[in-house]
Amino acid sequence: MRDGFVRVAAATPKVRVADTAYNGQIIRTMMREACQNHAKIVVFPELCITGYTCGDLFLQSKLLAEAKQELMHIVRESESLDALFLVGLPYEINGKLYNMAAAVAHGEVLGLVPKSYLPNYNEFYERRYFTPGEKLCCDEMLRRWDEAEGKDVEAEVAGVGAAGSTVQVVPVSTDLIFYCEQMPRLKVAVELCEDLWTPMPPSIRHGMAGATVIANLSASDEITGKAAYRRDLVAGQSARLICGYIYASAGDGESTQDVVYSGHNLIAENGQILGESAPFSGGILYGEIDVEALENDRRRMSTFETEDTHVWVPFSLETEACELLREIDPTPFVPGNMAKRNERCDEILNIQAYGLKKRLEHTGCKSAVIGISGGLDSTLALLVTVRSFDMIGKGRGDIIAVTMPGFGTTDRTYDNAVAMVKSVGATLLEVDIRDAVRTHFRDIGQDENNHDITYENSQARERTQILMDIANKERGMVIGTGDLSELALGWATYNGDHMSMYAVNASVPKTLVRHLVRYYADTCGDEGLTKVLLDVLDTPVSPELLPPEDGKISQKTEDIVGPYELHDFFLYHMLRHGFSPAKIYRLACAAFAGTYEKKFILKWLKTFYRRFFAQQFKRSCLPDGPKVGSVAVSPRGDLRMPSDASARIWLDELDSI
Repeated sequence: MRDGFVRVAAATPKVRVADTAYNGQIIRTMMREACQNHAKIVVFPELCITGYTCGDLFLQSKLLAEAKQELMHIVRESESLDALFLVGLPYEINGKLYNMAAAVAHGEVLGLVPKSYLPNYNEFYERRYFTPGEKLCCDEMLRRWDEAEGKDVEAEVAGVGAAGSTVQVVPVSTDLIFYCEQMPRLKVAVELCEDLWTPMPPSIRHGMAGATVIANLSASDEITGKAAYRRDLVAGQSARLICGYIYASAGDGESTQDVVYSGHNLIAENGQILGESAPFSGGILYGEIDVEALENDRRRMSTFETEDTHVWVPFSLETEACELLREIDPTPFVPGNMAKRNERCDEILNIQAYGLKKRLEHTGCKSAVIGISGGLDSTLALLVTVRSFDMIGKGRGDIIAVTMPGFGTTDRTYDNAVAMVKSVGATLLEVDIRDAVRTHFRDIGQDENNHDITYENSQARERTQILMDIANKERGMVIGTGDLSELALGWATYNGDHMSMYAVNASVPKTLVRHLVRYYADTCGDEGLTKVLLDVLDTPVSPELLPPEDGKISQKTEDIVGPYELHDFFLYHMLRHGFSPAKIYRLACAAFAGTYEKKFILKWLKTFYRRFFAQQFKRSCLPDGPKVGSVAVSPRGDLRMPSDASARIWLDELDSI
């Protein structure tokens, strides 16, 4: 329980219907097991102390008394365990019976939450036995069972009983939120089974009141197709409320007189299923919910309005660091599933192309002008422009692809650029920049043998000037090629490749650029173009501004600024979730274990923060470009950051690691 992560569990005991002592013993065993596995929130199914399928036995006083007694045994078991437990039982208050969830921690019942909506259809006749708890709001006095005397112990003074027993005044309401004093972002609320399936689930108001985790004690029967629907329902509710959701359902041991219960347990976080038990498997499902990420997302969402109408109940947990169980995706911008990746790539290419289509139509441009280098970014920009022209119905010959050989251009990238342009049917224009740059060097007194930043940037700005002037001459528009990763690091020449008239790649990170080009290569149906694109993918990323060595690229970007897969990982978790540097470092070490050493990760994380803050001035004046994902750096709608903000507190945290 650190960095906002809390390990949770959904536990399905194998019950015996109406055998409270047996069920209690199984529940207590699972409580201990869950704590041994560092779970801090443990959710059991509804009515698990008695079994959900007791039917008219719920009308028997003996069963109700035994269930309450077994709850006290569970409470006593919790004294030595460090977790919040949620267990279900039938509970009578003022002559009415309620389907209740008891919240238990450290030897106390923190509260009782009744089920709001009771089904009364098919094989479910809860209203025959239970009263809806929607309007129930009271205090209940709970007395511990004294093991020695074998009976309830009356309190001599309120709150203190004989033989070490105690009397507790426990809040009873549907609107309770249990909050952790050691982790204030961990705020747990409860709903029960049918509550989730209604038009207005209680979890909606729980989330609006601030609850970050919803626990659902359920007994959902299994019929064909229901598991998929249940999964979508839980995932959707966690997304709508930006919350964690723990769904624990009844399973083996329940009566199969009319229906079967599979123990389909689910753990979700903001629309993503973190864990799911196999049907009929039973046992305990574990997962980690990041309550910090949830509250950070809520903070960004201005339409997520809160209203505090709940009773807040504190509880304590020991903070401990344990290894993360959840998988940390090393490429958060790229779906791991091939089918989803292809779908995402096609969607992004369409977003980029439609954005450019609108801009071309609005401005009435006759042509589009692109600097084509044979590298990944300019390749993607060309492919997007081709798709956009096809949408408009314009001839591809009006795409003017300009190759501008300079001091660092290699035969490989030049040949790929030429072949690619010819394959897509665009107009190829070659402008060698070397003479113009040499003239410029003479004008400003730059020694051509001095390969400093001026040597490099002079070439980049010369290329941009050529593109802009050709666009003027051809009634065209310069299409930007720079990507999101370069903008995050400031790896662009100010008013050089930094500038364009429409930047189609501005919100596409480098790790995704590669997959977009690969997707195009796999689906274009042109063998010649595919061959060129695959070689582009195999070419080292380089600005090619320094002379080659033995005809090969001498300047490799990732040798200078670090691996783009690391920087994209850092960027995603910094901007998407607002995580601290230390948390990002922890996640990166988990995601790239076996790939990069921790010292290597820390080195480039420091570089990322230094460059991100120092280079904001380049992002403050970016040209227009289409947003394709949740992380972008447009100064107009996504990143309104001062160009002179200090990075000290972020770098200080990294220095302390």
